Amino acid sequence: MPMREFRIAAFAVVALACAMPAGAQSPYGIGRVATPAEIAGWNIDIGRDGSNLPPGSRNVSHGREVFDQQCAACHGDKGEGGIGDKLAGGQGTLATANPVRTVGSYWPYAPTLFDYIRRAMPQNAPQSLSNNDVYAVSAYILNLNGLLPADATLDAKTLAAIKMPNRNMFVGDPRPDVKNPACMTGC
Repeated sequence: MPMREFRIAAFAVVALACAMPAGAQSPYGIGRVATPAEIAGWNIDIGRDGSNLPPGSRNVSHGREVFDQQCAACHGDKGEGGIGDKLAGGQGTLATANPVRTVGSYWPYAPTLFDYIRRAMPQNAPQSLSNNDVYAVSAYILNLNGLLPADATLDAKTLAAIKMPNRNMFVGDPRPDVKNPACMTGC
């Protein structure tokens, strides 16, 4: 590199270094620390044991109404599937040649249903349902799978207490790069 180009490059580096503010919060001089309110807005995950479930409650009947308005177009009137996945039925099919993976046959923990609906549904407007409406839709889907009676009301306590049919038969990811061992007892 000719000496003149070297001097220009060195000058540019020194000029950029001097232009950076001395009190930058990161090595790159951009960004800021998230506020507690911003973190809370994204910290919406629900544990499989029901930890972090929000307050609220609704019943199966209200869930049917919300499901009809927000979910049936993709999942069918009774969760039989359509454009979206089948949500009901399939119990006893997982060990067959044609397993039917639904909420009632495959999912190991009921609180993860609430978590998924709240984060991702309806597909055209994720996170648009209130917590009460998510409890209602969860109650309706669990009712369609025979896991809740038609007159049931679902809240954080009752949702966490539901024992899913596939809970003790679910195993972890067997791939060698996954560090979680398969849970076989006391899961």
